[in-house]
Amino acid sequence: MNLIFDFGNVLVNFKPLIYLGGLFSDQQLINELNEIIFKSREWLLMDQGILTHKEAIDIFSKRNPEHKKEINVTIKNACDIVTPINETIQLLPEIKKAGHKLYYLSNMQIEIRDYLLENHEYINLFDGGVFSCDVMMIKPSPDIYRYLIKKYDLIPEESIFFDDMEENVAAAELEGIKGILFTSAADVNEFL
Repeated sequence: MNLIFDFGNVLVNFKPLIYLGGLFSDQQLINELNEIIFKSREWLLMDQGILTHKEAIDIFSKRNPEHKKEINVTIKNACDIVTPINETIQLLPEIKKAGHKLYYLSNMQIEIRDYLLENHEYINLFDGGVFSCDVMMIKPSPDIYRYLIKKYDLIPEESIFFDDMEENVAAAELEGIKGILFTSAADVNEFL
């Protein structure tokens, strides 16, 4: 079997409000920054590799000059948002030992991708994968699933995809991949 993993909230934490709470104490500011940055169209453009962090800082700062300093701090430290989910990561060697192939399929920005590749050794366990910023496509677009399938010559019916977002799981299933909505490492353990 091919096991395909999303990164955010599957292999690494992606919790913007908790991250912002570690940077700032004012709850109103935290909520505003969450809307300005993490719920923006530009965040998706960064995931697509169309915008860099520097370009996004400029756009957000022009649009919200009163928060220029906080926007700069938030995005410049954005790699801190992705902390390992050890319960899932610890299962990866077991998956390999059981003879399964490991792949990743994740919406990811260039700067965070680079940080993960440089600082997270477990990525070497994967047989391959696709980060959205490298192909300028994002989940749940069917094209990114098709790209992964074609690139690694995967048989969709022999593949299982773990993602924390229902729309991404549903999109995988439309391409013939069994999708599992990830809630905890127990979901992967159950498969094993």
